[in-house]
Amino acid sequence: MPSTLLPPMLPENHAGHAMQGFFVTGPYDDGDPVTGHYYEVASNDPARPQVWGYTSALSYRPGEALHLHAMSTARDVRLTIARDGLTPAIVLQTTIPTTFAPTPGDCSVKGCGWPVAFETVIPEDWPTGVYVLTLEVAGHSSRAMFVLKPAQPVAKLALILATGTWCAYNDWGGSNHYQGLTGPGGGDFAAEVSLLRPWATGFVRWPDDAPRIPHASPLLTRPRYPHMDYARANGISKKYASSGWAAFERPFALWAEEQGIALDYLTQHDLHADTHLLDGYARAVIVGHDEYWTWEMRDHLDAWVDRGGQLARFGGNFFWQTRLSPDLLTQTCHKSRAMAEDPLAATDRITSYWDHPRTRRPAVATMGLTGSMGVYAGWSRCAAHGSGGFTLYRPDHWSMAGTGLGYGDVLGAASRIFGYEVDGIDHEIRKGLPYPAEGTGLEGELTIVALSPATTLAHHTGRHDMDYFIGTLDAEEVAQTIYGAITPETLGLASRGNGCMAEYRRGRGMVFNAGSCEWVAGLIAREWPVEVVTRNILLGQWG
Repeated sequence: MPSTLLPPMLPENHAGHAMQGFFVTGPYDDGDPVTGHYYEVASNDPARPQVWGYTSALSYRPGEALHLHAMSTARDVRLTIARDGLTPAIVLQTTIPTTFAPTPGDCSVKGCGWPVAFETVIPEDWPTGVYVLTLEVAGHSSRAMFVLKPAQPVAKLALILATGTWCAYNDWGGSNHYQGLTGPGGGDFAAEVSLLRPWATGFVRWPDDAPRIPHASPLLTRPRYPHMDYARANGISKKYASSGWAAFERPFALWAEEQGIALDYLTQHDLHADTHLLDGYARAVIVGHDEYWTWEMRDHLDAWVDRGGQLARFGGNFFWQTRLSPDLLTQTCHKSRAMAEDPLAATDRITSYWDHPRTRRPAVATMGLTGSMGVYAGWSRCAAHGSGGFTLYRPDHWSMAGTGLGYGDVLGAASRIFGYEVDGIDHEIRKGLPYPAEGTGLEGELTIVALSPATTLAHHTGRHDMDYFIGTLDAEEVAQTIYGAITPETLGLASRGNGCMAEYRRGRGMVFNAGSCEWVAGLIAREWPVEVVTRNILLGQWG
């Protein structure tokens, strides 16, 4: 999957490429939407109309003080705060004074350091949800957001927002856990990323015509990525479709609202900090892309499930261990450089794969499935021409009630819910039914309901159809990290995988894991069997 910092004054365009809005090219940008490095950042020109902001924390409760840090080239800024939903509910409109402040070159890692421009005590009657702050001046506007937790449980369902992955992918300022401006040459990804910066365009709200990730390029041609082509051409973050509120959780929340399903909003960061966060909830739900987790998040989730909690997961790629600073504002993940650079590399807190032998805590122990069992489907040359859905093996399972689907039928193919990253498990087929293999690390009973193939390897026949984005590197990294060497045998083990829908019982509780990032595509498309299964899992009697 695929540190010296630049000086504070960042050039507006390193390589002279025409960029939209406040996007600039990185020092090693090659101009390609897929392999290139470009990013959004405030201008250090005090004459250029602009306004940017971020909140001092990711989440709040009613009665707590909200602090908005902002900078602008205007003296006064129009601020609107609205709870997001089918019809956004405006809770505050005002004008706030602002000043211009420079943006440090290491803002992605250390934070922007802008002054507090607005503060207020959050009223007790603001309901739980995601709140969007729109900042406007003549010639520019931007969005920030925060999560409002309930003062105490209100809804029956707790939605745990995948904020660890939001942080990992946010590339505002130039660096995230994928590309960056750090390291000796100023071109490495950042092992540390800060919350004290704006969210990149596309993380809070999508343009209506923005494509989702799954795409099957014509065979024997070089794979393309329409979402990244769109992003570079239209001035939104390269990672807009991979993470953020707008990509996965927002469409789910809008669907739930339309269905009359109430949600309480929490974050992974809250789960990390609060052992008792899920007390009072019988069931919780995770949606989309929850790739990054801390040890503490897993501890607190496992304990809740073991006490009888039920987790509905419509998400994919449970993969990396991270660490959070005590104030929850900085996330650390050394990823592929962990063995060489992580100060805790010799311990089980190494910020590498959960399935790294050193963690001694396989991903399947918590979720029943793992992201290191294939992971990619529906894009590049990674099962891109597969069914696009889950093939059913146990259609009589309670989760399938009312769908009318039978053995061998495919769930969600029309809307391509199987992708772009999925979670699976090593298994064997006995008399036509899949069972988890021995030695996977499960801590309970797993029942596989449906599965489809996935792979880390973007195959090719020659230079004409070679993928320079995924290629063979991910399969090689999995082979080296998990199996200890890169050989034909370990590459095979690393690249042949799957994604599953499975029921996982541990302790007195249960996880129903529909292991795919793109499950929400079925809800966006209103594919009826996907909606039926979703309602069964959210509202039905389990087991």
